[in-house]
Amino acid sequence: MQPSNLHAAPENKAATSADALAELHGVFSAFRETNDERMAQIERRLSSDVVTEEKLARIDRALDEARKRLDTRELEAARPRLGVEAKSEGPQAREHKAAFREYMRSGDSAGLKALEEKAMSAGSGPDGGYLVPVPAEREILQRMANISPIRAISSVREISTATYRKAFSVSGPSGGWVAEADPRPQGANQQLADMSFPAMELYAMPAATQSLLDDAAVDIEQWVAQEIDTVFAEQEGAAFVNGNGVNKPTGFLSYTKSTVAAWSWGKTAYLPTGVAGALPAANPSDIFVDLIYALRAGYRQNARFVMNRKTQAAVRKLKATTGEYLWQPPSGVGQPATLMNFPLVESEDMPDMAADSFPVAFGDFQRAYLVVDRRGVRVLRDPYSAKPYVLFYTTKRVGGGVQDFDALKLLKFGTA
Repeated sequence: MQPSNLHAAPENKAATSADALAELHGVFSAFRETNDERMAQIERRLSSDVVTEEKLARIDRALDEARKRLDTRELEAARPRLGVEAKSEGPQAREHKAAFREYMRSGDSAGLKALEEKAMSAGSGPDGGYLVPVPAEREILQRMANISPIRAISSVREISTATYRKAFSVSGPSGGWVAEADPRPQGANQQLADMSFPAMELYAMPAATQSLLDDAAVDIEQWVAQEIDTVFAEQEGAAFVNGNGVNKPTGFLSYTKSTVAAWSWGKTAYLPTGVAGALPAANPSDIFVDLIYALRAGYRQNARFVMNRKTQAAVRKLKATTGEYLWQPPSGVGQPATLMNFPLVESEDMPDMAADSFPVAFGDFQRAYLVVDRRGVRVLRDPYSAKPYVLFYTTKRVGGGVQDFDALKLLKFGTA
């Protein structure tokens, strides 16, 4: 586990990403040709050839695999290099890093205790461990943003308390035209909502052998980040979509829902497809046009679609009346796929297409959803519970919830 193996040269990663992107575009060209053939067969004889269907299914799976490879290459290229000392680090930061590494390797916490006594903070006991160095925490959050799809597109706020509270204008701010000397009255219809976002505890428990910890070539902070970033990202990603708010964030699919016509503040609005578990048979692309324009113009500028891979596989077969495919692969390295020219974010925590499910979300997630991170990632070393392994109980406080219900719309695969 040498640092040199963990971080390849950036230029090699860029080339690999470009190759993966070219592969994706090539597979999509084959997908278009085969799907066009299938649709032509349906038009000629009201059914498609079995061989063509099987070929399309194989290409569809290959398209998914090509997209996965591109995502993996881009994720690897985006990962920060934790082993590099930051030039801006001061003596205190370097002292903290040295003490943290000594604690992780040998369990000697004297250095961390002394530092936290200087900072007038309690390090262990009720707090359950020691804070990782600030640069390591920052890089862990960056890695999580690269992996967690909802975190990457939402607003993120760092807090130092257990709960973040904010007032939000439900009806919009008061305004109007007045003369220079006229009074500026407050609108009688001004409504403010008090919203709270508690930070819940998320944990991971990586294990290591003592021989690994004794190896001076292993960067401990890097190892911790690599062990926990995916676990944290997967857990919080699921909660940001479907969390019930009990000891976890409240997912945007967990709020009370209503049709667009009956929408009121505190609910997420949806459009029904009119067919249980499916898109309309005639002009299925129209429902996506309706979904886009159900969102107010101010939100559409930064809006994006969110769905899982299975739903995306069904949607990329759709064509506009001009014959162009609604789904398009990324136009460049680091760019998302698009649906009707809007970015498409893939979240495997979104539900599959089924009767009365909500597999598609569309909105400005920067304004719709808020992620709160309580400052500090803590690690508690446990060499006793799983001998001969050393466990590292790592915790972080995360919360989340919808902050603007008007900035998000859902597509319901149902009749009403």
